[in-house]
Amino acid sequence: MTIPDLGFMMENGASCLPNTPEEEKRIVDELARKSEANVKEGNLFYAVSNRWYSSWKRYVEQGAGEHLYDKQDSVSQNLDLFSSKIIARPGPIDNSDIVVSESEGDDLQLHRTLLEDLDYVLVSQEVWEKLFDWYKGGPALPRKMISQGDLIKNLMVEVYPLCLKIIDSRDNSQTVIRLSKKASVQELYNKVCRIRGIEQQKARIWDYFNMKKNSLLVVSNQTLEQLNLQMDQDILLVVQTDANFSSQFSMDSTGNELALVPLEPSRSSITIAGGPSLSNGHSMDYKSFNLHQGSALSSSTSTDTDDKYNAYNPMKKVDRGGLAGLQNLGNTCFMNSSLQCLVHTPPLVEYFLQEYSDEINTDNPLGMRGELALAFGELLRNLWSSGRTTIVPRAFKGKLSRFAPQFSGYNQHDSQELLAFLLDGLHEDLNRVKNKPYIETKDSDGRPDYEVAIECWKNHRARNDSLIVDVCQGQYKSTLVCPVCSKVSITFDPFMYLSLPLPSTVTRPMTVTVLYGDGRGLPKPYTVTMIKDQCCKNLIEALATACCLKTDETLLLAEVYEHRIYRYLDNLSEPLSSIKNDDRIVAYRYSKEKVASGTRLEIIHRRQEKCALDPLKGQRKLFGTPLVAYIGEDQIRGVDVDRAVSRILSPLKRAVKLHSTKEIGLVSEAIAEPSNNHFLRPTENIELGETSIDEISFQLFLADDRGMTCKPIEKSSSLSSGKLIKIFVDWTDQENEVYYASYLMDLPEVYKNVFTAKKTRQEAISLFTCLEAFLKEEPLGPDDMWYCPKCKEHRQATKKLDLWMLPEVLVFHLKRFSYSRYSKNKLDTLVTFPIHNLDLSQYVKSKDGKAHLYELYAISNHYGGLGGGHYTAYAKLIDENRWYHFDDSHVSPVNETDIKTSAAYVLFYRRVRSGQNTGEAESSGTHMES
Repeated sequence: MTIPDLGFMMENGASCLPNTPEEEKRIVDELARKSEANVKEGNLFYAVSNRWYSSWKRYVEQGAGEHLYDKQDSVSQNLDLFSSKIIARPGPIDNSDIVVSESEGDDLQLHRTLLEDLDYVLVSQEVWEKLFDWYKGGPALPRKMISQGDLIKNLMVEVYPLCLKIIDSRDNSQTVIRLSKKASVQELYNKVCRIRGIEQQKARIWDYFNMKKNSLLVVSNQTLEQLNLQMDQDILLVVQTDANFSSQFSMDSTGNELALVPLEPSRSSITIAGGPSLSNGHSMDYKSFNLHQGSALSSSTSTDTDDKYNAYNPMKKVDRGGLAGLQNLGNTCFMNSSLQCLVHTPPLVEYFLQEYSDEINTDNPLGMRGELALAFGELLRNLWSSGRTTIVPRAFKGKLSRFAPQFSGYNQHDSQELLAFLLDGLHEDLNRVKNKPYIETKDSDGRPDYEVAIECWKNHRARNDSLIVDVCQGQYKSTLVCPVCSKVSITFDPFMYLSLPLPSTVTRPMTVTVLYGDGRGLPKPYTVTMIKDQCCKNLIEALATACCLKTDETLLLAEVYEHRIYRYLDNLSEPLSSIKNDDRIVAYRYSKEKVASGTRLEIIHRRQEKCALDPLKGQRKLFGTPLVAYIGEDQIRGVDVDRAVSRILSPLKRAVKLHSTKEIGLVSEAIAEPSNNHFLRPTENIELGETSIDEISFQLFLADDRGMTCKPIEKSSSLSSGKLIKIFVDWTDQENEVYYASYLMDLPEVYKNVFTAKKTRQEAISLFTCLEAFLKEEPLGPDDMWYCPKCKEHRQATKKLDLWMLPEVLVFHLKRFSYSRYSKNKLDTLVTFPIHNLDLSQYVKSKDGKAHLYELYAISNHYGGLGGGHYTAYAKLIDENRWYHFDDSHVSPVNETDIKTSAAYVLFYRRVRSGQNTGEAESSGTHMES
């Protein structure tokens, strides 16, 4: 095939002769490397449809050389290139599938549901300009890199600018504008005034979140991000006129406008960090709340500011606290779920509803200057004093995003990830230790465990002393043993929560087709039942039993992808979890003698694909399942390859030679056309005659090392022997008349274990089983080696965890999400857990005489799969034995018997004091007591 001509280029929008695929890739890679080395705030990136970009990648990764468009990249780099079909140069850049159709001009929007690397990719300005020069098309979607976060600066591309809706108070008309989160209020005024055609000095813009005036936005360099403006929220434009100017704004004695002072009714004052103050100046603490008023749930919403007014208004009837929902601000259900669990944690409720300003640590470099604790405390007080009015956690979300940029924006996140950050952030903001002393860690050196444990806890408390440590932190014992010198190292470390694995005894049916490598029989599928966490060795053993493998035979497992051998599963310890849902696994059966003394011959099938326009033309296309044989290494010639192909394909022949005419009646059964869904069962009485080499009319081609290009094999030619020889076998109509090619095409796929009730019924496991799996001894991974102080080397030590001291509030994180180099998965396994009387005494190694008894009070739930789903929470009200379901703004009662589901993700337990009745748990106090 020749390089496309000018007519082709003009048709596809190219501005100049196209580069070779390899050259295009080299240029783009070089530009990408240079831009990565110079990443800074303000750089421009461009969004490109992944549909177009993937087609371009497939084109440039097929390689270059003597066969410019026929030579493909390696299997490991691009699995889509297993076909010998030529990948054509893509047309003009087409971003139409990611752009909202209604948007136009310089205000092009991307669909809100897009995911990076799945729906679109981001390329640097230099890469975009080069691609556009080659391909034209578009439209261009420039996006700027911004810096987010106060303490930790995060560089990110602002794919979705802030969208604000202007409401003009003169006629209630609405206009949508888009600005960067880093834009200043000055820039906001400039854009609004330009759009509405008014003078800036006559304009006043209000934060109009939830259709209520929250604050006047004063012209300044303050950013929209700092003002906590949210995506899609309203802003109110008020234009000065002689009639309305004096009534809209307050003036000082000199006639200057007083900023941020709207003429609204005064509201009750509150202390900065203490309990709410009534208008008469008397303080109201946690115990004075009436938690038993009313029963109806309200659907109304309010902002943080309005909640203060309603909650602290002495004339307002106080409803039961703790039943307020949280408005979803756009995929913030993960945050709402964790927050509801925390604001129903008794010690936290008591603490934040009383005065705590003295404990705010504004100097801790590891904290958030106290702002996170203040924001959480304010939110908790609003939730406990608003009756059933839904709270909008806008201010808290703004603070969270400033200190943890990973939670900024409106993507879905993990509720446990948020919980971990929030607990750690609250601890650092409330840390009573102002100057942390340096403490050198000592080895146990054979000392008694209790002595080392006390020393470690004392050292920890010398640097970490807060409400969170008092309530949520426990201690576990970690034992490491060197596999070489048997050095034992024991440490006692604090923990905030326990992340428990979900061991599963779910069995996994796997169907694998066994093919003979020497042509002794037809392919046959076998279904074996495997344990999910077994390895390839176990699969081979199960298949050997199923197919009655002889003692002098062996099986070779392989994964087939796009009609090629993608990989051989010859690592017997490789876990079966590495086999993904859509993988196709086959097993080749040989005598051990041939495997030990032969060269592996990989036979790949292809045939001419007919062209509709010209029957004489067409491209070769791969089909079927590759076959694998072994041939002797003495002298490999084309005739040996011919013979090996003949032998391995012989069972597929439509006609056979019989040694006796008595078996004629059996022939029709043996050679009947196989159906699409079943394999023909061979007749044992038929003996296959010798097949002459001359009968083979296949064209054989020797593939290169990567199996991408090939050259014809002459029967007399000698081939260099090695570990592997790949050949292509070209099938024509003549071969199809002689052989049943359907045996190669209809091999069944492996049935994978997908953790859903529809495909595999899940077996319930207990919380204790998960805890035991967490505590069992296991070797460290190769990426987590331990430095042995005796060997002075990094060793793959064995590690054993034991619980030593448990906290008042014990949090279990069930590790439902699994990630590996091969796959991502969510386990929907039902975990059974006690609601009352969770007794952990047998798991605690310290002999302190405490009864380690716990009661469940909250659950964070996750429904759905990876990359999405929905979070909710169950929580028990502090002063009553009643459970509620918190689904964002919706709150409803739920029966205790209904809270055990396969969606349970994070479990919250509180200690039961000795002598308490069943179901009564400790509801106050900030130190670990029994």
